[in-house]
Amino acid sequence: MGSPPGAPPTDPGLDTEAGLRAAYSAHGPEIYRYALRQLGDDGGAQEVVQEVFLRAWRRADSYDASLASLRVWLFAIARNVVVDEIRRLNVRPWRRQLTDEPESGRDSIGPAEDALVDTWLVEEALRRLRPEHRQAIVQAYLRGRPHAEIAAEAGVPVGTIRSRVFYGLKALRLAMDEMGVEP
Repeated sequence: MGSPPGAPPTDPGLDTEAGLRAAYSAHGPEIYRYALRQLGDDGGAQEVVQEVFLRAWRRADSYDASLASLRVWLFAIARNVVVDEIRRLNVRPWRRQLTDEPESGRDSIGPAEDALVDTWLVEEALRRLRPEHRQAIVQAYLRGRPHAEIAAEAGVPVGTIRSRVFYGLKALRLAMDEMGVEP
């Protein structure tokens, strides 16, 4: 069964070759550069990209465009694959000797690159929260404001702000889980 007559054509899913090719063309080079910066190893970065798109293909049914953009979803997978690869290299350091020498000083996740991906993921997860929860978390955690000051500005009791932060953090944790972000 196809699209109704006159309806715009839908994008092929990630479970199709055309959909996977389109996703790779749009995001593959950027994921490769991210993995290369993290690992400092061309071969390792290529393996990460391959694993990202393999996982995307296997879990295509779990991707929901209403929850996250394809880019954010793929980078969440890439982040997890890179972390797994670094853990694997730390457990078996001799594996690094089997491939090309990594760039000096690139044995761990680079703080700037990892922070960028984490920022994208947190922004995406924050967008899923109720506005009052998002505002309470942003004010309390990202801007470091005291609860009393936030409550006075919002015109609500301090306990309400504490409750919004508490339930907002729970919702944020759930949103991150839904996005496939591992701790």
